[in-house]
Amino acid sequence: QLRLVESGGGLVQPGGSLRLSCEASGFTLDVSAVGWFRQAPGKEREGVACISSSGGNTGYQGSVEGRFTISREYGKNTVHLEMNSLKPEDTAVYYCAAAREFRHMCALVAGTYDYWGQGTQVRVSS
Repeated sequence: QLRLVESGGGLVQPGGSLRLSCEASGFTLDVSAVGWFRQAPGKEREGVACISSSGGNTGYQGSVEGRFTISREYGKNTVHLEMNSLKPEDTAVYYCAAAREFRHMCALVAGTYDYWGQGTQVRVSS
């Protein structure tokens, strides 16, 4: 069964850090393009970060560039999203998504991904 499971969400104070993980089962995430998306209450889902199948291309939404880092843990079928200097506006449910086919480039476009996790809640508040 193809499955993506996110973990690592929680409550953190402004300026704090969290590391989200996305673990796949039923397929090899190591060669899949992966994206992280988020959806805040009352807002549309938006792309946050992505990494290509080879890992050679990454992309970030402007508001998180320099604060968030996407990376692969090869052999563990896992992709991480390291989030630093968190702000209240980062509060959202975070989702990971994976593409079925090999992608030389990644995109922060939800429609380009085939598999989705259930999400993990991130809340940034004092």
